[in-house]
Amino acid sequence: MAEDTPTGERTEEASAKRRADFRKKGQVAQSREVQTAAMFTVLLLFWIFYTPFFWRDLTDVLSALWGRSCQYAITPPALMQLVLFLFKNLAIIMVPLFMVAMITGFFSTVLQIGWLFTGKPLVPDMSKLDPIKGMARFVSKKSLVEIIKSLLKVLLVAWISFRTVQGEFDDALALSEMPLQQFLNFLGRTASLIMMKVCGIMIFLAALDYGFVRWEMEEKMKMTKQEQKEEHKDTEGDPHIKSKIRTIQQQMARSRMMAAVPEADVIITNPTRIAVAVKYDNKSMDAPIVLAKGQELIAAKIREIARENDIPLVENPPVARILHSKVEIGRTIPEELFRAVAEILAHVYSLKGTQPKP
Repeated sequence: MAEDTPTGERTEEASAKRRADFRKKGQVAQSREVQTAAMFTVLLLFWIFYTPFFWRDLTDVLSALWGRSCQYAITPPALMQLVLFLFKNLAIIMVPLFMVAMITGFFSTVLQIGWLFTGKPLVPDMSKLDPIKGMARFVSKKSLVEIIKSLLKVLLVAWISFRTVQGEFDDALALSEMPLQQFLNFLGRTASLIMMKVCGIMIFLAALDYGFVRWEMEEKMKMTKQEQKEEHKDTEGDPHIKSKIRTIQQQMARSRMMAAVPEADVIITNPTRIAVAVKYDNKSMDAPIVLAKGQELIAAKIREIARENDIPLVENPPVARILHSKVEIGRTIPEELFRAVAEILAHVYSLKGTQPKP
């Protein structure tokens, strides 16, 4: 349970990893209304371009059908041949519309969720076979909302269609006296008018639904504070384990540093709080280097090792402080300290009666 939220409320924004996990499972913000509106809009635009060809071809098919109807005997084989002729030609006429609908549906999905290929939604979930849970899904809040949305959409489209046809009722009364071409033109004009009105409504509904779906998905992906902690632990590692690793690494580095102290030429001190081990070899080094450094207990250990190995301890607080704060272990001393350190080394060599180590 979350520490600040006893009930485990999801109050934290979804992390990048959680969003990626949802996406891998195919759980993305996708509105069906957007697909429907896109298909209505594109089909309407395509219909404006395709209408002359559509009605020309449909007129030819109906004329051919009407002309051949008197040539067919009323027998099952003849009727079957007539039906096949009709379906074959109607299919050819409708193929462009089906192709446009498929392409529009594909791209309307891609524009919403991007390129996403996952088989997770296709993996059988045995929990979905539970009849009790299945009934719960049927009567869930989400299912109820979807049913209401579908019913409202159907009623709205039906009402718009009815009102449009009602407006054309006077012209429809004269359809029986119209030539075939004029009859088809009337149907095409009425259908186009209905589609334009429905298209406008669907675009409005799609915008509302897409905003709602995005909000709903964001709410679903939110995390509890405990989930955030667990995710951070999984991605970054357990803080306690990382702390132990850092401690071990520091101990190993300290051991290596202490092992190098006997090679130093001098230990510069503060005098008790800071100790810095310095070495200089004029044959292989351009400038003295810091072999070890430390404060308090580490400084005391450096001084202890120095005494055991007869390494001189020189008290110079300013130099010791600068070397400890500015120079990393294994690095050369800064140029501004060359003179001071050289004087310290010269003093050490004079005490020993020696020159720098060859």
